[in-house]
Amino acid sequence: MEPHSSGTPLGPSSRSQVPDFQVMTILGRVAELRAAGADVVSLCAGEPGGGAPSGVNARAAEVHASGRALNYTPTLGIAPLRQAIAAHYGRWYGLDVDPARVAVTTGSSGAFMLGFLAAFNPGDRVAMARPGYAAYRNILTALGCQVVELDAGPAVRFQPTPALLEEAEAAHGPLAGLILASPNNPTGTMATRGELAALTAWCSGRGVRLVSDEIYHGVTYGSPGTEGARPAGGDGAGVVRGVCAWEYSTETMVISSFSKYWGMPGWRIGWMLMPEDLAPAIGGLSGSVSLCPPAAAQYAAVEAFTEQSYAESDAQVAGFARARELVLANQDRLGWTDAAPADGAFYFWAQPGEAMLEKYGTSTAYCEALLEQAHVALTPGTDFDTAHGEQYVRLSFAAGERDVAEAIERIVGFQRG
Repeated sequence: MEPHSSGTPLGPSSRSQVPDFQVMTILGRVAELRAAGADVVSLCAGEPGGGAPSGVNARAAEVHASGRALNYTPTLGIAPLRQAIAAHYGRWYGLDVDPARVAVTTGSSGAFMLGFLAAFNPGDRVAMARPGYAAYRNILTALGCQVVELDAGPAVRFQPTPALLEEAEAAHGPLAGLILASPNNPTGTMATRGELAALTAWCSGRGVRLVSDEIYHGVTYGSPGTEGARPAGGDGAGVVRGVCAWEYSTETMVISSFSKYWGMPGWRIGWMLMPEDLAPAIGGLSGSVSLCPPAAAQYAAVEAFTEQSYAESDAQVAGFARARELVLANQDRLGWTDAAPADGAFYFWAQPGEAMLEKYGTSTAYCEALLEQAHVALTPGTDFDTAHGEQYVRLSFAAGERDVAEAIERIVGFQRG
């Protein structure tokens, strides 16, 4: 697109031309069908069905009932919340984190925007695994970065490897960054301790910024991908939460959120562990991009780190585990193939079967028919895989065991019909 000039028709910028996030489009159609009276089972979004811990809800009610003015907070978040997040890293990972290195953000999405702006220049090459979360690709593209997709299939458990990074640099040139998601969305696979150590060493040796997306930490199931992960301390011996990249390098940008383990996606509160060299830039950008994270949500989120909140969140994860087992037990009935192991998160990534792909042609058409005819919402793989996405679907079991059970019966009936 040519630069705007006098007499040139107005229109959107070239940087804004990124694909729609299909999950949000599908959620819009779900709302329309429900408004028309349809009983829709929605398994398309990563939205925990249990909501926030009770202490968080109670604190939010107190804040709003107090009548206090909800004015701007410090740009990088209120001190009690930054301190609580820092202490959380001691509890789960045995790390001593300075609260000054914690930036509270408007969801993890806000952290990605601030982090990418601070770390990368237009034209920089940033690698990510394919399949992977669409927002990484779209935000980087909008910022003028070149996204280098690593074809990380089942042979490497859908995770990046040093060998894939070497191939990427040989084909495209030097990389400026790597995004690692563990557990990964949409596959749920996790990097082991050895794999994370190898990736951080590779990045450190080449001046590549590692961005570690850890928003699904705590939502794990003790599968092979968690081998070598550090058991949590003080809140259940042997409970594996995930491996934090700061255990290997504080040059890494670590991003997390209250949305998944604590069940708070709509509260829009996330955070970042800032590398020391990026902290001033992140602070400066935050004051202009968002001013501050949502005030009431910050005050309430401090309560997420109580013993009761951890216990309630663990109970919700146990519910995800039951829903996951239900999906795995019914995979043969569904006829779905090439499924990822789902070590963590709450997704099932698989092909909907040869017969369904032959009948509908693409996973997009399959998902559209399933929603309109059986009132079950899944996400086609195109959001996550630009090469093979039309052969895959993602089922989210975050809604819980009851909804998953109902959806399975509807899907089986739909496919038979």
